[in-house]
Order: sequence, then structure tokens, then C-alpha cells
Amino acid sequence: MPGQGSPSEDTSTVRDADGQSPTDLLGIVSENLRRLRTRRGLSLERLAKASGVSRAMLGQIELGRSAPTINVLWKITRALDLPFSALINESPAAGSTVVMRRTDAKLLLSQDGRFSSRALFPFETQRKVEFYELRLAAGGTAKSEPHASGTTETLMVTRGQLEVEVGDRIYRLDAGDAILFEADTHHIYRNPGHDEGLYYLVMTYVESVG
Repeated sequence: MPGQGSPSEDTSTVRDADGQSPTDLLGIVSENLRRLRTRRGLSLERLAKASGVSRAMLGQIELGRSAPTINVLWKITRALDLPFSALINESPAAGSTVVMRRTDAKLLLSQDGRFSSRALFPFETQRKVEFYELRLAAGGTAKSEPHASGTTETLMVTRGQLEVEVGDRIYRLDAGDAILFEADTHHIYRNPGHDEGLYYLVMTYVESVG
């Protein structure tokens, strides 16, 4: 990703709130990937071709030996036609009430810590809507690959400013503004302000998954 000091998705990993990559979460990702891939009757070679992620990398993830980047996770879930949360699923008991403590949050955090995404929902495989808290440092940039066809993003600025680039258009948002757009194309978030931006994102998938 261009721009000095900008968080690169190629170095962004799934982490705990303290910035560490926990072994238990890597195990969850590896187990889910192996289960979901085999359920669909896909070899590592076929999934590699469909996702654009190398067979070697997929194998390392399934063995729990490599922490996947945000970009890699998006590519895999898109190839499997699943929501992002499917690979980091820890399903609560049916009908239960779940309290998600800030201190226990699992973050998608860039290597330099300038961009973070926190899931505000319990991870479940069957989910059409996902809700995230996003934070982006002043001058920071976060780039996203196209999501599955029909996926939409609704994004609200709670604090600070945000520029959203969708295709060849750029939209400038201030606190209180919101935007809804089709997310099946490349899109980029930029914080042009002098302070950290705080945003809330709703991802909506067009079809049921699982």
C-alpha cells in the first residue's frame, strides 16, 4: 500500500487487544480453514487457484504455523463464499446472551498499530450481517480487496474524518456522516485529519452462507 506510515494489509494480522498473535486464535483459524475446505471437497491446490493464495501459505495456515494477514483471510473467505468471521468462529451456545468485554476483544490490527478492526458480534458461521468498530490513525490508510458480489458496507464516522475511495470516486465524511456502498470493488479508507478516527462498519452479505 502506498504512503509512508500507512498500515499495509500484507502485514496485518489477527491479534488480541494487547497486540499479540495468540496461539489459540491461530488454532481456531487453522481448524476452521481445514474443516470448511474439506466440507466443500476442495484440495489445497483448488482453493489456492480459486483464492489466489499460494498452496504453501494455505498449508502453513492449516497447520497453525503462519498468522494470515487480513488480505489473505478476505481472499480465502471470498473463494469459499463465506463471511469474514467464518474463519475466526467461536460460536456461543444457541439462545445465550453474550457480553463482549473490551479487554477480551480480538482485533484485526495492522503491524504498526495504526489501523484496527474489532468485531462487535459473537463469531458465528451462519451470519449475514457483521458489525465492526474501526480505528484509523491520523494520516493512515487502509486498503480492502473486493468482497463477494452483492456485499455492501455501511460506514458511519463517530469521531474525526474519513475519505472513502470506491472505484474512481472519493467521498469525504465528517463526524456524524455515513455512507453505504457496494463493496465488491476495490475500496480504500483514508484519515485526512490530525486525530485518530473512530468509525462503525456494518458488512451485509446478500445471500445466506454456511
